Amino acid sequence: MFDLKKLKSKLCFESVKDLAYFLFCLTPIGCFIFLTRKFYFSGGRCRSNVRLNGKTVIVTGSSAGIGKQTALDMARRGARVIMACRNLEKTSKVADQIRKETGNGNVAIELLDLASFDSIRQFCSRINEKEERIDVLINNAGVSICPKWTTKDGYELQFGVNYLGHFLLTNLLLDKIKKSAPSRIVNVASIVYIFGKIKWDDLNSEKSYGPIIAYCNSKLAIILFTRELAKKLKGTNVTTFSVHPGSIRSEAGRYLVDVYGWIAYFFQFLLKPWKLWFLKNAEEGAQTSIYCAVEEGLSDLSGSYFKDCQPGKLLPHALSDSDANKLWDLSEKLTNLK
Repeated sequence: MFDLKKLKSKLCFESVKDLAYFLFCLTPIGCFIFLTRKFYFSGGRCRSNVRLNGKTVIVTGSSAGIGKQTALDMARRGARVIMACRNLEKTSKVADQIRKETGNGNVAIELLDLASFDSIRQFCSRINEKEERIDVLINNAGVSICPKWTTKDGYELQFGVNYLGHFLLTNLLLDKIKKSAPSRIVNVASIVYIFGKIKWDDLNSEKSYGPIIAYCNSKLAIILFTRELAKKLKGTNVTTFSVHPGSIRSEAGRYLVDVYGWIAYFFQFLLKPWKLWFLKNAEEGAQTSIYCAVEEGLSDLSGSYFKDCQPGKLLPHALSDSDANKLWDLSEKLTNLK
């Protein structure tokens, strides 16, 4: 039984009345804090009940974080889900969890290392040969703020994995996606594109490298790619979107220690309470990707940028048609697509 008198004595209030008044004052404050966390910082939610029975969805980087939550949602909707990841052992365990939780046994895993053009080509060859259709491709995988590492083909890792890898992957699967129309391609970008710049004279960060700016540049490239892809897909009934998932509590910052050493440990510890409150969890962060994958009535918005499950405005440097076209042509050469 709740005893106000005992609580009053423990908290050193002179009377039960004073304690009651204190608790009364705390109630609206507590409600305000709870509601702002729930409805503001958690972002928008996908409310669609669309089923995906008979559809095939590919999600890259789906062994953890928002990729895992996206794959889980697609499985709940009845889709055949292909989890495309580089760590098969880890992905196998996650796939088992998804099958068990959703009752959907049609969840497959495939090896895909986006840091290797050979791995991408092998993956696409298997998919194009085995799968009858691809209804949704969700390019979710990514790497962020890492040391100056390179892909197996010699490209700066963030530019190579986040952008070039998905550029090649999408194009190699495009015929199958077109044949499955109406179909969709969702590219996970980030609001940090605002700090990005396509460095035409140093695209591979050979002259200068900054871990954060390289990440921003790769996300800008994804948005430009999405816009150019939408133009090339006009009339095919294939739509494409770029999304900002929000600031997420995830494994995205796992390389910070490699970049900044012990200082990263210190700030991660210092900022942990702030992160727990203000940053989205993985399930919340997956909502915009899910929305763009299933929401009806988005066909006229192909090429658009979404955040919190609604269209977002882009700054002028992300709206440059000439930059998008130039980047596409250059990417074809870099990936030996033609």
